[in-house]
Amino acid sequence: MLKRERQEFIIHQLHLHNKVLSTDLSAKMQVSEDTIRRDLLELADSGRIIKVHGGAISRSFRPSLTQTDIYSLEKKKVIAQKALTLIRDGMFLFSTGGTTILELARSLPESLQATVVTGSLPAAFEYIRRPHVEVIFIGDRVSRSAQLTVGPDAVAQIARYRADLCFLGTNALCATEGLTDNDLEVAQVKRALIGNARRVVSLTISEKINTVQKIQVCGAGAIHTLITELPPDDPLLRPYREAGIEVL
Repeated sequence: MLKRERQEFIIHQLHLHNKVLSTDLSAKMQVSEDTIRRDLLELADSGRIIKVHGGAISRSFRPSLTQTDIYSLEKKKVIAQKALTLIRDGMFLFSTGGTTILELARSLPESLQATVVTGSLPAAFEYIRRPHVEVIFIGDRVSRSAQLTVGPDAVAQIARYRADLCFLGTNALCATEGLTDNDLEVAQVKRALIGNARRVVSLTISEKINTVQKIQVCGAGAIHTLITELPPDDPLLRPYREAGIEVL
């Protein structure tokens, strides 16, 4: 694989999963970790990624994120509009992070009256812009790569609440392997949110469907509703419909 091809592959993986590990990239592309490190350094120097210990994160996580920086923005806008149909005044909501969740937060109507519990710094900033939305921020250590609070205190705080809806930003979803992630601590927070919500809603662009990461968050059966940019009857979504998941 040529250097240009490797680097485009790295960028695409970051668009999908927000974070990549050097070891995983080395295995997928069958090149040495030294080669991957050089590619990551070059991409970081050119401003296309943010290099972190052991890998890289997407520039979508920089504080100055604007809509023009978001990968597949139009698809995420479609997903956000579908998700809005589930929200009613007076609801108590859980929210993770990620750029699809961020688009949902930006799409909330000004008149909405609701309570949102989140540990996502970017999402919380958008939620508090709605005058009638009360935001409960989960405190603990902030994951630099996910910009989400993680750790035992965060998990313990989540256990105090019962949400009507839990909106999950999705890293990878497979009908057989379930919802998976590439960050252990983020996965622990997501499990806590799922376990304390009456209805779990997975938001994902279709490129993440039928993909798998290393850490399982939950089985597909724990998801009540799946929202993508595709029509609900799209063949790609058939295994999820057959598993009893509501597909929007």
